[in-house]
Amino acid sequence: MSRRPTKKRFKKKRSEHSHQRKSGNNVSRKKVDLDADQVVMAIMGRDGKATSKDIWADLNWPRSARKDFSILLKKMLSQNVLVDAGEDCYTVNPQDFMQGELTVNPKGFGFVKLHAKPGAVLEPDVFVPGRFLGSAMHGDHVLIQRTALKQGRTEGRIVMVVKRGLERIVGILDGNRVRPDDSRIRIDVVVEGDLLGAKDGEAVLVSLGEYSPEDRQVAGTVVEVLGDPDSGKVQMQMVMRTYNLAHEFSQDVLDQVAGVSDKVEVTEGREDLRDVFHVTIDGITARDFDDAVCVEETEKGYRLYVSIADVGHYVESGSPLDREAYERGTSVYFPAGVIPMLPERLSNGLCSLNPDEDRYAFSAILDFDATGKRIHSRFCRGVIRSRHRLTYEYVWGMLSDTLEPDEFIAELAEPVARMAKLGRLLTKRRFGRGAIGFEMPEVEIVIGEDDQVSSLERRERTDAHKLIEEFMLAANEAVAEHLSSKDVGILYRIHETPDPLKVADFAEFASNFLSPMPKEPSISPQWFNKILDLARDTPREFVVNNLLLRTMKQARYSPENAGHFGLAADFYAHFTSPIRRYPDLQVHRALAGWLSGKKQSAKEKGHLVEMGEFLSTRERVAVDAERDISNRLKARYLVQHIGTSFPGIISGVTSWGMFVELDMLVSGVVAIDDLEDDTYFFEEKMHRLVGRRTGKHHKLGDIVVVRVAHVDLTTYRVNFVLDEDGLE
Repeated sequence: MSRRPTKKRFKKKRSEHSHQRKSGNNVSRKKVDLDADQVVMAIMGRDGKATSKDIWADLNWPRSARKDFSILLKKMLSQNVLVDAGEDCYTVNPQDFMQGELTVNPKGFGFVKLHAKPGAVLEPDVFVPGRFLGSAMHGDHVLIQRTALKQGRTEGRIVMVVKRGLERIVGILDGNRVRPDDSRIRIDVVVEGDLLGAKDGEAVLVSLGEYSPEDRQVAGTVVEVLGDPDSGKVQMQMVMRTYNLAHEFSQDVLDQVAGVSDKVEVTEGREDLRDVFHVTIDGITARDFDDAVCVEETEKGYRLYVSIADVGHYVESGSPLDREAYERGTSVYFPAGVIPMLPERLSNGLCSLNPDEDRYAFSAILDFDATGKRIHSRFCRGVIRSRHRLTYEYVWGMLSDTLEPDEFIAELAEPVARMAKLGRLLTKRRFGRGAIGFEMPEVEIVIGEDDQVSSLERRERTDAHKLIEEFMLAANEAVAEHLSSKDVGILYRIHETPDPLKVADFAEFASNFLSPMPKEPSISPQWFNKILDLARDTPREFVVNNLLLRTMKQARYSPENAGHFGLAADFYAHFTSPIRRYPDLQVHRALAGWLSGKKQSAKEKGHLVEMGEFLSTRERVAVDAERDISNRLKARYLVQHIGTSFPGIISGVTSWGMFVELDMLVSGVVAIDDLEDDTYFFEEKMHRLVGRRTGKHHKLGDIVVVRVAHVDLTTYRVNFVLDEDGLE
């Protein structure tokens, strides 16, 4: 609870206290503030509703304060802090008091993600200045009060901690203390009991005891020794524990999977598609193959088979395996390994469409005319037999005619050529309707035999990647449209229209260096594509793509179809990756139910709202964990290269320095104080730093060469200095 008084805590504070002094009420302003918080906490302690008698009992105030208590209740009612619920009951005003989860920034402030009510519009996070965090810690479930609206952003203060969010943390052992690995956790952990053999400098998992907000200290017990934090595998273990990612399956799940039959046969209700020339196309390091494709020519154009592993055949709804998959929500991918949603016997075995093996599959069979327009679709469960396990590199070698003669497989020539033709048609049609053409580079973190990062390599995106993406998008759209037309409840993958204010801010910013800009920003994919086209093949392309992407809302799962803005699609759902995403499994089950004539119950449809919110959250946790391990390993790679120079682009400019993004997608900062050739000032509108004496400037989008000066392995922040010699 925050005990610091604030002018914005309750309305009309100053005038009311002035009235109290005139009327002889000697309750001090500080005491009223404090008592108001206690009243709110007393009500929340009784599930958000309490009588005055119950509140009084919980406050444990002296009898002499009874009159002041009555005055305070009336005052809180008049200020709309409390709401009269009838029969002498009170609740806190839901417009001003909300609950949510606190995320603390390492710089000392925080944001509270509000708990969404079913069917309600998602509210933006509430900003909490550091002085109003009170005793709350990162991850806590808190009660927050709105205090202000500044520049379109809601601010608030934490009234109470409803539930502690952290029971265990990862940290580095230092004597009898553990320094939290997460810089957002601002406490001192004192170790009690056995260290389990942990040595100073090693990463450990600590169970937390009682927390003392006065001295920001908590007792902890070492429950697991993770090892040397310089190890890539240990870093993976640290992230897994930090994000509470389940990394072992229960015995019930393992027993269920062990009892699954490996027999595959064409039974009633399944089509025999083994004569269809399916192939899988994945990355070289892929271990599970959940989609196989085939393209045939027809009289009217093309027929596309997108056959997906029939995970629903093996994962019975409501079983231990199903419950475990739902709780995980998604597989999580790290450079040093994967945390799968399903046990390996399924993910890499029975559900993997391995070549020359019969496999159960769920197929979307889509017919297109000669222009790539879908003219018919049907869906079935069947048995397929993939002919080849292809890689993106191999397919690109065929398409670009760069394969070595001894690598060429003759029977693949025509099937791959047909795939390329249809892929190009689908791409042209999709962009023609307005799909946004973001091109964001990716980097592969390569772990060497010594368990250290050996290199950071840009991933090349070729037409081989793009044609598979087009086929998956086509199947996802077709399934979503079909089930929508049949009024079957599913989890759509929705991407809502961006916030107009964010788009307007971006337009004003981009007008400084993109020309000719579209006259007025419109919230349409076409406008976004015009901006991307202006930046394409220029040094600022990455910056523009990245900043424009930040104006977008997060895609999420919902039973309410709001369409997909980025894809310019009216119907979209995830169907093509049930091995690694639970929402795809839900869509499979819904489609299977429709095919068999089974009707969904109202209960099944009603559960989709909660399911969508939960699985969207699990996806965000996975993305955060993957980003975290990426930042950790990139920082450790640069530690090995302190003093080394790299080319980069200025991706942001502030009053205190500029951000530089390296080609290997590592971002760092050049502090303004480290620009030693002149004294620089910030021109905000032009997004540049300008030298007072020389007039020299460094602006957004400039290509520079920087030298790695310092790397903080606690925050993963990288400091650069300009390498003037490298600029020549």
